[in-house]
Amino acid sequence: MRRFDFLVIGGGIAGLSYALKAAQHGSVLILFKKDPSSSSTVWAQGGIAAVHQAEDSFELHVEDTLRCGAGLCKREIVEMVVREGPSRVQELIALGASFDREQGGSYHLNREGGHSMRRIFHAGDATGSEIQRALLSAAKAHPNIEFLVGSSAIDLITTHKLGMALLKPSKVLGAYVLRGDGDIEVLLADKVLVATGGAGKIYLYTSNPDVATGDGIAMCYRAGARVANMEFFQFHPTCLFHPQAKSFLLSEAMRGEGARLLRANGEPFMSRYHPMAELAPRDIVARAIDHEMKVHGDEHVLLDISHRDPQFVREHFPTIYQRCLSFGFDITKAPVPVVPAAHYLCGGVVSDEHGRTDIADLYVAGECACTGLHGANRLASNSLLEGVVFGHRAAEHAVAHLRELAIEASPPPWDPGSAVDSDEQVVITQNWDEVRRTMWNYVGIVRTTKRLERAMHRLELIRREIQEYYRRCTITPDLLELRNLSLVAELVVRCAMRRKESRGLHYTLDYPGLLPSAEDTVEQRSFAPAGAPARTPAS
Repeated sequence: MRRFDFLVIGGGIAGLSYALKAAQHGSVLILFKKDPSSSSTVWAQGGIAAVHQAEDSFELHVEDTLRCGAGLCKREIVEMVVREGPSRVQELIALGASFDREQGGSYHLNREGGHSMRRIFHAGDATGSEIQRALLSAAKAHPNIEFLVGSSAIDLITTHKLGMALLKPSKVLGAYVLRGDGDIEVLLADKVLVATGGAGKIYLYTSNPDVATGDGIAMCYRAGARVANMEFFQFHPTCLFHPQAKSFLLSEAMRGEGARLLRANGEPFMSRYHPMAELAPRDIVARAIDHEMKVHGDEHVLLDISHRDPQFVREHFPTIYQRCLSFGFDITKAPVPVVPAAHYLCGGVVSDEHGRTDIADLYVAGECACTGLHGANRLASNSLLEGVVFGHRAAEHAVAHLRELAIEASPPPWDPGSAVDSDEQVVITQNWDEVRRTMWNYVGIVRTTKRLERAMHRLELIRREIQEYYRRCTITPDLLELRNLSLVAELVVRCAMRRKESRGLHYTLDYPGLLPSAEDTVEQRSFAPAGAPARTPAS
């Protein structure tokens, strides 16, 4: 059992931004499920949106975000994030993040779908990787920050789980953590930030890294925090279509620089779906591609930037150019095959303007949070912006209220009960594949009530099997991810079944119109009796 002032679960842009500011006032432990360079932040190609040019304005960025969010954004949150964005970007630059510049020294800003102006700071087509490098370097050099690598949080420890039910709201005390060596450790902290990223791995095809299994959302939900708007899963329109190209997306910035979408026969089609054609919001582009593929029976569409100067393409998209070349595609000479894939979750754990949840001293930031910024559809490159803004704001609030609600409690060590090692890896593999295929086939870009009902039926059966397996078998990283993945998949379906309209990223053939008012869909766990053991089924 170890104690820290701040525990950070997840080490992407949100977690590292928070840690660097919290570390100025106390001890910080950052928990990395895999290698520190394996977060979703590293995979962010496009960039970070922030107003910079004189012809741009906060008002334009706000309106672009609200328009894309289809009536579900919280205006006050959007205005706050947009206005704080330039300062947070400058802090990243001060930490050493290097963004592309023009020959004259000014920043080269990209334009992406849904944006009315160029305002995307980028580092080639590997912006997230550059930001992660700068933040990690600063965190490693800070004497108050400790890393715990290759370890998975199992569950949050709260006063409610310890039987202190009279304390309302429940307060977080720390987490049970499965270390890389197989031991389970109790980590205690006055403040806990969950910044575990998204949940793209609930789908068969995704642009997300393997770590994106919805762990933070599942843990917060099991602890009693509300989740909302889980039905709004953004599908990136253009992932490379190739059997060996795992989760590789072709940045929206390519369309911002003139790349065109074509049918497999070379015919352009986007102008039939939206006045902005290729620069339409992602949900419209993804649905258009999905429709063209289904109507014509094509396995993919084409993305073509070969009409641009080859040197320009190689300089602006070096990672994409090299990766496509490795699969036999030269993007400077010919179109490349692409398909949509699950990309970004706009819902998550409900939080306020400081990243606070329903549970005292528990904060969330980044993709696992539902802040009100994205609404029903995320504007491109607002995700890194959200992560750095809320990492900063959560740290400010946590520091200002450090040890304000001090509770002396010593959680019991992890009780393995009668759990035994299992040689039934096939159970995990089978259920993992079935969850992802069920979500892809029934809860994808276009939905129906019947498909959602089928998905819920299958997921309930799968999760009962996982519950039984979790009760009797030794905890492993694969089992933890499957437990979380299946719960988050079910939350997505529950929220989707409650939305009787087509709004933003949620499109259903049974309810193609909009309801008169836009409301969030909210789910909250019903608690087991106070004093229940820490090792609980995945409920």
